[in-house]
Amino acid sequence: MTPSTDFIERLDRLLDRLEHVLPPASAPVDWSAQAFRWRRDAAGRGWLQPVRAPHRLALADLCCLEPQTAEIERNTRQFLDGGGANNVLLWGARGTGKSSLVKAVFNAYCEFGLRLIEVDKDDLVALPDILDLIQDRPERFILFCDDLSFEAGESGYKALKAALEGSISATPENLLIYATSNRRHLLPEFHSENRETRIQDGELHHGEAVEEKISLSDRFGLWISFHPFSQAQYLQVVRHWVERLAPTVAPRTAADWEPIERAALQWALRRGARGGRTAWQFARDWTGRRLVQGEPSRNTD
Repeated sequence: MTPSTDFIERLDRLLDRLEHVLPPASAPVDWSAQAFRWRRDAAGRGWLQPVRAPHRLALADLCCLEPQTAEIERNTRQFLDGGGANNVLLWGARGTGKSSLVKAVFNAYCEFGLRLIEVDKDDLVALPDILDLIQDRPERFILFCDDLSFEAGESGYKALKAALEGSISATPENLLIYATSNRRHLLPEFHSENRETRIQDGELHHGEAVEEKISLSDRFGLWISFHPFSQAQYLQVVRHWVERLAPTVAPRTAADWEPIERAALQWALRRGARGGRTAWQFARDWTGRRLVQGEPSRNTD
């Protein structure tokens, strides 16, 4: 065996060992899927994982959200038609339908080429990689980040800020960012920061800390606000979900609804929230009990 042959064999054995150590190459994206989730492995390598069973929530299931639905539908239609459309921040009280509205709009328009990519806040640092993947795709993508909020210094904050009109690279025309948050400005606000506010020539000027916190939410072109439901709205949503989940046991008269509404109000009082999520959870519990017990529709005790 010549020295060169021996060297080549040793190199082959080394490469064989390296193949077992190095992470496998990422599989090609299955673009036939309608929804995706950005995932990362232990080595930090990310990929778009198809979501085979998206949450099939319909717009008709979103009661008492007509103004918010009309606004985000209009923006989404403009996006699909290639017109001007804005990134959207849906903010407000918890459990009032922010995430549900994004899912329902996706379901309503996925047959028209709309696709959804769900990205966790901790994975926003991978936004440049995601943008590269979809840059030349014919589909139109909503990048969905749910329950978004940041603490000072988080890396995802700067990545999102750059993607929202802050980078030297233009955001692809086939992408919008829809984010939900309980905070309008996405960062915690402190009373002490208001002391930096000053008035000059009759104009109000925020301090640097406040300006920094406002700057991110300002890059969303459209803000849609959500507020706690009134008692009447809450009971309307309860009725919708009871009839939707179990029409065979739903009451048929106003008198039969009265004990259900009392129970629903008590449920909301215990939860400390009166919104769509609370109404849906109550309806699941109530209809589940009736279906398991096999009680007739008018027996609501």
